[in-house]
Amino acid sequence: MAVTIDYRYPGYIHPLHAVFLAGTIPLFLGAALSDAAYASTYEIQWSNFAAWLIAGGLVFGTVALLCALIGLARPTRRHRGGAAYFLVLLITWVLGIVNALVHARDAWAIMPTGLVLSVIVTVLACIAAWLGLRTPRMREST
Repeated sequence: MAVTIDYRYPGYIHPLHAVFLAGTIPLFLGAALSDAAYASTYEIQWSNFAAWLIAGGLVFGTVALLCALIGLARPTRRHRGGAAYFLVLLITWVLGIVNALVHARDAWAIMPTGLVLSVIVTVLACIAAWLGLRTPRMREST
């Protein structure tokens, strides 16, 4: 049995797309950690940090979402699981928008909803990055 490698790399995403996709994780994770710090200290600046980190995560997520949409539309660059990746990234972005609206309220009013949404968005961003950055497997030919 010989192992053949397809050198067209149909399953990979563009490197710029990968940067924006991977960039959402630390921003949303920082927002979740800032919300956790606010929940334990009630220092209002932590909620401000979380709001700014969510806004940054949404900017990166918007670019990644547009790249994923373009990737779905291009039949030569389509890879397995592209629709699931796009759907998870879209849900992440929508919940991120809801989280940003929750963080636009008064600092006392964001808890515990803001913390829960930040954790959910962080987990969804990790799942979206895993789906988008996974590599295709090599095939064996006989």
